[in-house]
This record gives sequence, structure tokens and C-alpha cells, in this order.
Amino acid sequence: MMIGLSNFVFVMSLFTGTIISISSSSWLGMWIGIEMNLLSFIPLINKYKTPYETESSMKYFLVQAMGSVLFLMSIMLSEMNDFTMNINSNSYLMSLALLMKMGAAPMHFWFPGVMEGIDWMNCIILMTWQKLAPFIILSYKILNNMIMWVIFLSVLIGSIGGLNQNSLRKIMAYSSISHLGWMLSAMLISNNMWMLYFTIYTLMNVAVIYIFNNYSVFYLSQMYFIKNKPTMKFSMMISMLSLAGLPPFLGFLPKWLVIQNLMFNNMFIMTLVMIMTTLLTLYFYMRIMFSSFMFTNQEMKWYMNTSNFNMLSLFMMISTMGIPLLGYLYMY
Repeated sequence: MMIGLSNFVFVMSLFTGTIISISSSSWLGMWIGIEMNLLSFIPLINKYKTPYETESSMKYFLVQAMGSVLFLMSIMLSEMNDFTMNINSNSYLMSLALLMKMGAAPMHFWFPGVMEGIDWMNCIILMTWQKLAPFIILSYKILNNMIMWVIFLSVLIGSIGGLNQNSLRKIMAYSSISHLGWMLSAMLISNNMWMLYFTIYTLMNVAVIYIFNNYSVFYLSQMYFIKNKPTMKFSMMISMLSLAGLPPFLGFLPKWLVIQNLMFNNMFIMTLVMIMTTLLTLYFYMRIMFSSFMFTNQEMKWYMNTSNFNMLSLFMMISTMGIPLLGYLYMY
């Protein structure tokens, strides 16, 4: 009972810290919210106190503490009006701290290592909710010339890094780094575009990680042993293709809008790099699906009365919502 109660308290504190950070009207209030969020997530990571969780919590704490120090330093320098320093230098320092906190390239080295040692529920929090506050604060002081290089490195490293991985958590970590580049490019267009991308990315992540968590799958080799689960495999295939941004699924919708707006702004080279790296991410998504579909011909026929079919069918419906939405946008 105490474990469940303490987890509830830390989760509420985690959400409260992010809400304080994004609703604060001062930089110091944002820093306090980020620190509250950090100190609430550490006990959630180290829930079962295994050596892997302890290592991940230590890595996460050190990197986040370093980012918080840089963020606080940039606040202090910007408040010192008589200090002989260019205002852009403070913005660069603040952006560097926030990009380090969210795990964007080239400050991404901690992210796959932390993901590898935690369970799937903490993975989904780390890939989605923990990025929310740094993203919103970054939108206040976004620097186009710096963010362009971060976008380029994120989509490149996120796609190449996941090619030779056997751990599903590391594959999802590099996938998150790649999507981070797309979300930063959406932020260059407008806040509404970024919020749309982030919402759809969160939905697709929950759909995929629900399956991995439900069947306790952590490595590619374990996908072979999920037998007599064709409904789950079909749902995973649709969710994976949607997360990869393959048309006509829902995950393609925000990428299409980002590509369209980048082309309108004459960012042709950046758009080409982002599309080509997305094809690489599609490859390692398909590796996961091929591992599970390898022995499909030896399985029984589909059973529609499985206990998880209601949730899986909901995720399949959400993933295929891109078909009518794309048709509507094409008409208008």
C-alpha cells in the first residue's frame, strides 16, 4: 500500500512541477518547476532498486542537474543588466541547457542509456511528458540558427543510431531523438504545429509501448516468441507504421504539414535530409515487425474474443484516423 501511495505522490508532484514550469511568469519560477519535476522522477525510476534502475537514475540526475545549473546561470546573467555580455549569449546558454534536458543531439548521449535501465511506464514518461516543459520554455527564446543545426543532428543521429540495436528501449530512444528533430522544426513554423505533432507523437508512442509493456517485451529476439497473438501483431504493425510516419496513417499527418511549411519557407536541403533519415527510421521499425511476423504461418487463426482486443482495437482506430484527416486536408 505504501509503495502505491508513494508512487501516486511522486506522479502528482511530477505533473505539478511541469505545470508550475509552463505556467510561471518568471524564469526563476520555471527553474523551480523543472527542479521539482526532476526530483519527482528520480524515485519513479528507482522504483524496484535494481542495479540497472540505480544506474539510470544516477545518469539522469547528473545530466539534468548539469542542465539546471546552466539554465540557472543563464537566468542570472540575463538579470545582471550591468554585466558586459551580449543578450544572445544568454539565449544560447539557455537553449543549450533546455536541449540537454530534453535529450536533443548532440547532447543526446545520456538518453539511450537511461532508457535501457527503466521499465516501459517510465520510458513513456521520459519520452513524452518530460520533454513538455523544456519545449515550451525553449519556444520563448528559440534561436533559428542554432536550432537548425540541432534539427539536422537529431534526425541524423536518431536514424543512424537505431539501425544496429537489439534492445527495443534503445530503438525507441533513438526514435524519440529523431522525432525531436521534427518537433523542433515544427516549432520553427508555429506553436500550434508543434503542439499537434507532440500530441500525435504521444498517442502513437502510447499505442506501441502499451503492447511492449503488456507482453513484457524488451529485445528483438523476444518478438519471435509471441505466438498465437495475431491481433496484437497486426495492431503493433499499424502503430509502428504510424509512428514511422508512413502514409496514410495518422503519424504521417504532422510530418506532411511540417514538410509542406518547410518547403514554403524554402528550406529544401533540410527537408530532403529529414525525409531521407525518416526512411532509415522506417527500416528499424520494420525490423521489429518482421521479427514478430516471422512465424505467422505456423499460428492459429485469429481469435476476436481476446482480453486485450478492446484496447488494441482502440489504438488501431486512432492510428488509422489519418486516412479521413488526410483526405479532408487534400480536399480543402
